[in-house]
Amino acid sequence: MTSTVESQDQTDALAERIKQAHAAGTPIAIAGSGSKRFLGEPVDTSAHDTLDITAHRGIVSYEPGELVLTARAGTPLADIEAALTAEGQRLAFEPPHYGAGATLGGTIAAGVSGPARPYTGAARDFVLGTKIINGQGEILRFGGEVMKNVAGYDLSRLMAGAHGTLGVLLEISLKVLPTPRTQATRVFEHNAEQALAAFSSWAARPWPISATYWEAGRTYLRLSGATSSVDAAAQALGGEPVADDVDFWRGVREHERVFFTDGENALWRVSCAPAAPITELPGSLALDWGGAQRWRVTDAPAEAVRDAARLHGGHATLYRGDAHPRGQALAPALLAAHHRLKHAMDPAGILNPGRLIPEG
Repeated sequence: MTSTVESQDQTDALAERIKQAHAAGTPIAIAGSGSKRFLGEPVDTSAHDTLDITAHRGIVSYEPGELVLTARAGTPLADIEAALTAEGQRLAFEPPHYGAGATLGGTIAAGVSGPARPYTGAARDFVLGTKIINGQGEILRFGGEVMKNVAGYDLSRLMAGAHGTLGVLLEISLKVLPTPRTQATRVFEHNAEQALAAFSSWAARPWPISATYWEAGRTYLRLSGATSSVDAAAQALGGEPVADDVDFWRGVREHERVFFTDGENALWRVSCAPAAPITELPGSLALDWGGAQRWRVTDAPAEAVRDAARLHGGHATLYRGDAHPRGQALAPALLAAHHRLKHAMDPAGILNPGRLIPEG
């Protein structure tokens, strides 16, 4: 583990780099392991300086009794999960790694959550506090290590999903949860419309649901919690058991299933209301998050996918493919708010410029 003195030296060195870049107006590309590089807008970083934070690593504090862990941004997710597993605890938002070297900082910066997200909360919901360097090289701390500690704006949670455009993450404090005592997955034969109806029906029942997924005519429902609750729900539900459900849900979370590995067509993530009707598009469909997250593997033009998402109030984001921009344009009022926040945190616009919102 990195010593306190060594960590402070690293922090000071990172802050000094940002101060120099701010003074010179030099754009900075914040780099971790690169496992989430495909997320966010593509940026030509050939004229950027690179700020590598992977050496700024290590668990700063972990209090299992308080369900709180604080770690430096460069800490590998695998190290954090190993420490939690040893204490019978977990990151409840079930973050995807998308690569062996995934770091905590990259995970929070990208704001990614796994199959449990609708039932336990998103990554941002578990962020209690952050320590960052803003675009002027100032070291700032937001939030803390308890659930209720801040009056006013919770700036720590703004870092989740900001892709490093508001500050360089140094440390993150997270709420963690106990690992469920029992887990079981049942599978049912459904078409896509039947799966959406089942998701809605199941959500109204007092069952310990922790994940739902549909693909190729099969609906998967994961139950997690006390053994008696899981057993009772499984008996009431029926369906067929999935023997190796840990591997199954890892495949969904990490996009390792064959559905996600089609290298010829684009992969789109569509976010919408869970009960929104399914729109017609060529290619393959998978339903996640109780229908609120829909994956499309398609050769349809980008604007056709975005139009289909907008039809029922949703939006589409490109995960794999060449369309630009990767996401949908923000409404003018929301875009203006983004620009004001960016200017407040990074006046010179040097931190990962264009990564969250395309420039120009």
